[in-house]
Amino acid sequence: MTDPLDDRGLLKLLTWLSPSFPVGAYAYSHGLEYAVETGSIATAQDLTDWVRTIISDGSGRIDSDLFCAAHQACLFGNDQLLDEIHELALALRGTSEMALESSAQGKAFNTTRAQLAGDAPEKNDVPYAIAVAIAAAQEKLALRATLTAFLHAVVSNLVSAGVRLVPLGQTDGQRCILGLEQVILEATDNALKRQTENQDVDLIDYVGAAAPMVDWASMKHETQYTRLFRS
Repeated sequence: MTDPLDDRGLLKLLTWLSPSFPVGAYAYSHGLEYAVETGSIATAQDLTDWVRTIISDGSGRIDSDLFCAAHQACLFGNDQLLDEIHELALALRGTSEMALESSAQGKAFNTTRAQLAGDAPEKNDVPYAIAVAIAAAQEKLALRATLTAFLHAVVSNLVSAGVRLVPLGQTDGQRCILGLEQVILEATDNALKRQTENQDVDLIDYVGAAAPMVDWASMKHETQYTRLFRS
């Protein structure tokens, strides 16, 4: 069991998921850079729709399910399941750049957290969502609150990239984030529901995504002539 999110837990999440926490999220666009270049994203509404797809049907859905599984596995000390979740998370990246985006941020998150605590870091190639889930479980932070905060950070980073690339104004960026609040809440609810409904089912049987245009944009970004972002 995890404790309700108290003030200490809230501060912990605000610290971990703040733009100032050095995970390097600013360096990645998750394929947005190519989508903007081709004109697929040209307005604030385009950006909102694109990010909605990522959260509901793309890597955000995969990460939400694996986040829940990793949090629970860590709470119960199931190291074998954690290893399986780790391997599945790496295998389910749609492109090499998305794999780099996830593993590099996970490594940076674990390294920084370990340095602050004076400990040795966890496995360096743990995907970002899994790293945050494990840290939350170790701190006994409530799953729902932590997953909601994590997805909000993902949305904020993607919108920030879109604001710079299109470009859009900061107010437009905030409108995008506001328009995605319900998407974040529904994604959290749906992930928790799937976890409950599939307790006796292997993760591979229900974890997956359906966002081919996002994967296509990421693949094309790998050979894009001029790039500001690493993905």
